[in-house]
Amino acid sequence: MELNARSITSEPAPPTNNTEEEKMEVASELNSPTMHSGNSGFIERGIKTMLSFRKSRRSLSIEKGKEGTGTWKRKLSWRFSKSSEENETTICNGVEVISEKIEAESIQGKPLSVMEIHELIQKRQLLEAFASIKYLEDELIAERDAEKYKDNPQEFVRKYKDVDLLYNSITNMIQSIVLETLEHPTVEDTMLTSLVTLIAREEAAHPNTGISVHSGSDLFGIPRKWREEWMAAVNESTRKRIQRVPMPSKEEMSSWLVLHLDLLQKHLCEDLLKIKLSVKKCYPEEYQVCDTYVEAFHKAIASHLEDLSQRPLEFNELYTLLDWVANTYRSELFLGHPDLKPEVKTENLTLLLTPAHWDKLKNDYIASAKGKIKSYFGNILRLEVTEKWEKEVHPEVKENFYHSSLSFDIQTIIAEHMKISGEISRSLEMKMLELCLAELYEFMPRFGEEFVVWSTAQNSPLFAPYFAAYINSFHDLTSGLETAFKVNTEELQKISSALTRNFTNIFWNKLRTKAQELLRNIHKYVVREYITQVIKPRRKMNAETRQQVSEKMNREARILNNTLIDQGSDSDWLLPAIHHIANIIGEKKKDEIKEYVKELCQDYPDIRKEHVLAVLALRGLGRTRRAAIFRQVCHRLESPDGGDGSALFAEIDAPVIISCF
Repeated sequence: MELNARSITSEPAPPTNNTEEEKMEVASELNSPTMHSGNSGFIERGIKTMLSFRKSRRSLSIEKGKEGTGTWKRKLSWRFSKSSEENETTICNGVEVISEKIEAESIQGKPLSVMEIHELIQKRQLLEAFASIKYLEDELIAERDAEKYKDNPQEFVRKYKDVDLLYNSITNMIQSIVLETLEHPTVEDTMLTSLVTLIAREEAAHPNTGISVHSGSDLFGIPRKWREEWMAAVNESTRKRIQRVPMPSKEEMSSWLVLHLDLLQKHLCEDLLKIKLSVKKCYPEEYQVCDTYVEAFHKAIASHLEDLSQRPLEFNELYTLLDWVANTYRSELFLGHPDLKPEVKTENLTLLLTPAHWDKLKNDYIASAKGKIKSYFGNILRLEVTEKWEKEVHPEVKENFYHSSLSFDIQTIIAEHMKISGEISRSLEMKMLELCLAELYEFMPRFGEEFVVWSTAQNSPLFAPYFAAYINSFHDLTSGLETAFKVNTEELQKISSALTRNFTNIFWNKLRTKAQELLRNIHKYVVREYITQVIKPRRKMNAETRQQVSEKMNREARILNNTLIDQGSDSDWLLPAIHHIANIIGEKKKDEIKEYVKELCQDYPDIRKEHVLAVLALRGLGRTRRAAIFRQVCHRLESPDGGDGSALFAEIDAPVIISCF
């Protein structure tokens, strides 16, 4: 259907009467198939009243010696064609408005009252109502021009307000009809075609604003812009349709946004299909109905998405919104659906979101992803601690190398987040890569610190295998990022090298600690075995032999201790043990022997009575003398449990010496 205003002209009314042919043409207008057949009486009465008014108006002009009031004379010419289905009459090429001279004549009939016109509007008999309102408007203009209300301006204002309110009522009804178009299951074709006719007639009746404006009648004779009101109603209709799409709360459903966008997509596809198949045929081509509705929905959705994005959205919700805008909105799942083509076009639509708003949404997404990536890396560390370190699970061995899943896990996280971000835009993909690398640079030192803390606290023998596995994993990670993601790994190599050095130092320290511990044990073992052999029962030695034995023991003790200490032993506490015993054996003065025994007991409190007696027996002292010295010097010794690493005599089997008490 196409509605075309072909021509609009005006001229003064001629002094001749209407011809019979012209009257028949007017009558044919009233019987137009585009109007409700049951309401033709209203239109006929309105037109007759209008003709009667114009006769009286012309008489008033003549009385004032004027040639005519310049009243618009019109003829609405309809052209029809039969449709292919049941010869249904439709508007095919629109309304052709041409000028016609209508001679005013006296006819029977009475104009409708304001209340009667209002009732017509409420019944949606808008064509009939408009004809009567236009008559009242023209009559009031003529009376104003004739200065009928010169002495009673209040009456003019009252009538003017009546006309204006009636026009506003039609405006409101136009809005209601448009708003209800998509609400009802079926489209009221007749109502919409009548609406188009109404708009065309109003545009023909008020073609321009080039009329003189009088005080109190600013709106008289100017266009009511009902086509613009129709457009506004379309926009309001789409806005309300978007607002009515169900949206569960986040508390009710974690995937509330996914469900809402799915419902939005479903409902709008149904609306657009209805517009294409049913609504479009009721309007002329010039209305571009499909394009108009699509643009209106587009603006409504854009506003709705802007409102949604103002909510405190989480990472998954932000991604859902970005993905819907970037990949779903114009795809075959929605506006590009095959059933909507070719009427619904997407190529001419503006951006759904402004560049600034789109960038903000992407920045919010990246900001939210920061916590997500940090959490993922944190989970990797937590699993290493709880599932491997604490349980002391031996690392895997692949191709004779210790292996860790650390590199694979990290690369998987980066790859997955780059993939989903790249589906939205290349720039977002690169931002996600930058974010992942930044979080990785922070994670690796933290991982190293946790590993050091654990290894220090546990002193586990698995430190070395883990150390080797993680160094291998860092190497795989560096080469993997460089190959798969084209990343400049210079910064990563620095971090990896620092961790490797740190782990290596810890390893050598642990190795050195183990070697010192080994030397300490060797040192202790040698001294212990030496003393064990020395205190065994022997033949009684004379003074000269005792002196030689003492000197030899002191000499051997120095050699033994110096050698082991030079090798790394730090067991200085073992040095006096052999010297004390050697001094006791070689001492000539028996009173001095007590001082050496005292020093021996003080330096090695784990020494037992049997050990002291055996040393004194080696010196050659009798049982009574031995017992007296022990009572005077070491009678308070307690037998240790042997658990102290500094204990020496606790691990030496004392020879059996017959006690003297």
